[in-house]
Amino acid sequence: VCSMGNSTSRLYSALAKTLSSSAVSQHQDCLEQPDSARLDPIDPKDLLEECQIVLQKRPPRFQRDFVDLKKNAVSNHRPIRVMQWNILAQALGEGKDNFVQCPMEALKWEERKCLILEEILAYKPDILCLQEVDHYFDTFEPLLSRLGYQCTFFPKPWSPCLDVERNNGPDGCALFFLKDRFELINSANIRLTAMKLKTNQVAIAQTLKCNETGRLFCIAVTHLKARTGWERFRSAQGCDLLQNLKNITQGAKIPLIVCGDFNAEPTEEVYREFSNSSLNLNSAYKLLSPDGQSEPPYTTWKIRPSGECRHTLDYIWYSQHALNVNSALGLLTEEQIGPNRLPSFNYPSDHLSLVCDFSFNQDPERLL
Repeated sequence: VCSMGNSTSRLYSALAKTLSSSAVSQHQDCLEQPDSARLDPIDPKDLLEECQIVLQKRPPRFQRDFVDLKKNAVSNHRPIRVMQWNILAQALGEGKDNFVQCPMEALKWEERKCLILEEILAYKPDILCLQEVDHYFDTFEPLLSRLGYQCTFFPKPWSPCLDVERNNGPDGCALFFLKDRFELINSANIRLTAMKLKTNQVAIAQTLKCNETGRLFCIAVTHLKARTGWERFRSAQGCDLLQNLKNITQGAKIPLIVCGDFNAEPTEEVYREFSNSSLNLNSAYKLLSPDGQSEPPYTTWKIRPSGECRHTLDYIWYSQHALNVNSALGLLTEEQIGPNRLPSFNYPSDHLSLVCDFSFNQDPERLL
């Protein structure tokens, strides 16, 4: 365990406990028998300070700025900040992904975990959507629940993490929302199908009520099948997800935000399906481009034995007539990422986090 400052603090105890790895089966009781000490609230500033003590020998985190996208829109309510991030499963980062330019020292969970938490704490999302989560029960659920989030996890049925020696259980999608801002109305764990067959990919879709406005909306998180050659498979998974979301949102009567690692460039069929869906979705990060029509040049950038991989795979889709995008977090520049690409001592994942601030359209009847 790394030095964490004052070892007598409750916070030290909470964070230090998450440094040890255990199989997911050993943590199932966390959901059924909450430990009262673990559920004591944590001040996010204190947790951030503890993370920074662990990371003091690493370079400082990158500076990223929000881009204001409001078009003279006036909102009387606080925006809803949504964060989308494939955080890189620990078992895959260390055991399968072969980031040939990334030192193994940079992937140590004891420190990489703190880099992930630092990123989350820096942007303070109201809703957090994560993929490749394989430390849910021993890290993210215990800590984020104490920060005021309600937590949901849905693992892949056959997670590739389980093939890695000394793994920490299966990876999956996780969804977190602040309980003081939203009320959970409905939650669905969706195992995606393709050609009528159940697949290894999943989604979580939750209908929330915004306490401040009284408005309902649906938030969904997913992670589609990876690899070249699986384009039709991803397309089928996307169609299945869209059909599920049509049912959940009553045919788009309820506004929708979909976060995910789609493993698909904008040229793929699954991207066109989301763009042309009757749910009337738009991709938030297109709004950063000069014409508002182009996706970013990359959301993931890594070097594997086969060569350099620079792709746009991650998206935040939203109901464009029910929701406004007030701002979006700018991406890291090539200079910031550096010649060895991601992950690195500076950044914990091979995917960049996406963060957007949303507000409701002021005319609640104008949904489509």
